[in-house]
Amino acid sequence: MRIVPAIILGVAIILAPIIWYVFPLVVPLNENFEGPAIDSGARIEIEMLSQQLDDMREQVERLSLEVSRTQNGAGVVPQDNSAADDYGFDRSSPNEIIDAYAQVVLIANRNKVNRELDLAGSSFLRETFGLPREDLTDECQSMTNPRLEELLVLEEVGPVRVRMLKPAVDSLRAVFENIQRTDPDLYARINTAGSLCVRRIRGATSSASAHAYGLAVDLNIDGVLDTLGDGKTQLGLTILADFFREEGWVWGAAWGREDSMHFEVSRNKIEEWLEAGLL
Repeated sequence: MRIVPAIILGVAIILAPIIWYVFPLVVPLNENFEGPAIDSGARIEIEMLSQQLDDMREQVERLSLEVSRTQNGAGVVPQDNSAADDYGFDRSSPNEIIDAYAQVVLIANRNKVNRELDLAGSSFLRETFGLPREDLTDECQSMTNPRLEELLVLEEVGPVRVRMLKPAVDSLRAVFENIQRTDPDLYARINTAGSLCVRRIRGATSSASAHAYGLAVDLNIDGVLDTLGDGKTQLGLTILADFFREEGWVWGAAWGREDSMHFEVSRNKIEEWLEAGLL
């Protein structure tokens, strides 16, 4: 009889928000840091709970289907556990920080990860700065826009080296300083897949992405590239996203075609810099 486990899982889902609310009350936060950070072990446990909740939702849906089909005389749908690891951690390996950051997990509520932050968008960037260069192609080229070129810098920022606009580099440095202070284990694992690339958006004729303006960076854990558009990412990137959001950066995981390695300065932040005369 499948209805009993379905009821149990349903109750678990109902209780999950309560657990989510109570958890921060029993896990001590770092009182000297005003940000999204807690200790590494607790942060990983939170992400695990989030992934397990998504897993339970999937199981409830499968069990509900089984119950419905059984009641209709259609027979029981075979339970397929082969994809169980797609919804959480590899249970065969120890739950250790050194392994957990690289684990690939589903991105929970990915459409809502950029709460209250607006994407700058190619139209806004072009209207504000002009194109980074007039003759854009599908290949990365040098920046020729005088206003932007004057602000372009190449610097070592925390664990990576980037070429970006100076305000973006300073903001990125603040993000990494917060991560290093709060979660040094994660900080040590951060790698980059690139920053500045002055080219047009593929498929477009005269539109350029935030990368072309020096306002975006691609990051990963341990140099392992993410699979574009599969709705999954390394657990370490989900944690990085908290720090970037606090600093006013948008995470590409929320896009229709998920790009979880991509972090770019939000329109909100750019407008703040424009008002302050930094751009």
